[in-house]
Amino acid sequence: MSEFPLYALSEEHQAIREAVRAVADAKIAPFAAAVDEEARYPHEAAAALLASDFHAPHVPEQYGGAGADALATVLVIEEVARACVSSSLIPAVNKLGSLPVQIAGSEELKKHYLGALARGEGGFSYCLSEPDAGSDAGGMKTRAVRDGDDWVLDGVKRWITNAGESDFYTVMAVTDPEKKTRGGISAFVVEKSDEGVSFGAPEKKLGIKGSPTREVYLDKVRIPASRMIGEEGTGFTTAMQTLDHTRVTIAAQAVGVAQGALDYALDYAKERQQFGKAIAEFQGLQFMLADMGMKVEAARQMTYAAAGRSERGDDDLTFFGAAAKCFASDVAMEVTVNAVQVLGGYGFTRDYPVERMMRDAKITQIYEGTNQVQRIVMARQLLAGVQSEL
Repeated sequence: MSEFPLYALSEEHQAIREAVRAVADAKIAPFAAAVDEEARYPHEAAAALLASDFHAPHVPEQYGGAGADALATVLVIEEVARACVSSSLIPAVNKLGSLPVQIAGSEELKKHYLGALARGEGGFSYCLSEPDAGSDAGGMKTRAVRDGDDWVLDGVKRWITNAGESDFYTVMAVTDPEKKTRGGISAFVVEKSDEGVSFGAPEKKLGIKGSPTREVYLDKVRIPASRMIGEEGTGFTTAMQTLDHTRVTIAAQAVGVAQGALDYALDYAKERQQFGKAIAEFQGLQFMLADMGMKVEAARQMTYAAAGRSERGDDDLTFFGAAAKCFASDVAMEVTVNAVQVLGGYGFTRDYPVERMMRDAKITQIYEGTNQVQRIVMARQLLAGVQSEL
């Protein structure tokens, strides 16, 4: 049986969508253009999300969180991304950064850090990638060396979303160079305030300009052994398990920005007059809009199906997470490009939001695993027979 009766959202999930959309329309969308133009952190969105408990909805109730399931979290991210993709990275990255603690951390770590996140005492970022270790995450060079009751971390992490804004960081580091990904990488919680932690300048990016992307420098950062997440050598496994779940949130971002672009293109097409009638009356444009709507809905259904698998922890989550992320982000890129086309010359200017949406959509094809990597992941799962029907 499907995880969604008759493929419909429950009343509770529909209420969550409506509540998030109201917040996004009133308190996030009005600042989206300025956030992009000024390349500044969306403080208005951060405050609005925190006030409504949507900043980290995935945190379980036992640690003071909202206890949202995977689908509800997807709905939050989708609706925020519909208004501002930069702002949607607040709940998305809070889940990405803290999920390793939730998956493998000690009860002490969970109470301390998940509780702090739920209370809004600091955001959570995820430090996996390095200058020479992107798609090949196992090639990381950041080291953690045991020294008595502490671990000392040295290295550089690159492409870290919300770095400098977040107070907490899940850091993957090599603890046994001989074992590499097969037991040689461990996970730790590092705090922004730890001595030896510093940040590079914000990257100058094509899109998501409101979400800072910076290097994180770890210079002999000494932390207590109790901040190791899980057992020594389990970090890479935890990192990959985390991505299985959080790729679904990137799919949600992609669906959200695609829907936002489609909404704007539809309204524009009905208002814009050429040759004595609305351009929406021309069949060529109707076909373009139809394809856009069809693909957005297909991406949404795949994303929700993947969210169901994330919540249950199904064996085929790896396939569905990769498939949803890959398909939805490709759709987002196509739909936002077409939205610019619908607006013509106006779409090419910053006076209208679709060019921002197009620039923001591009990153969904790249981060948390490029779509080329997603296809490798999917192929391996198919060849291994790990895929089920809905």
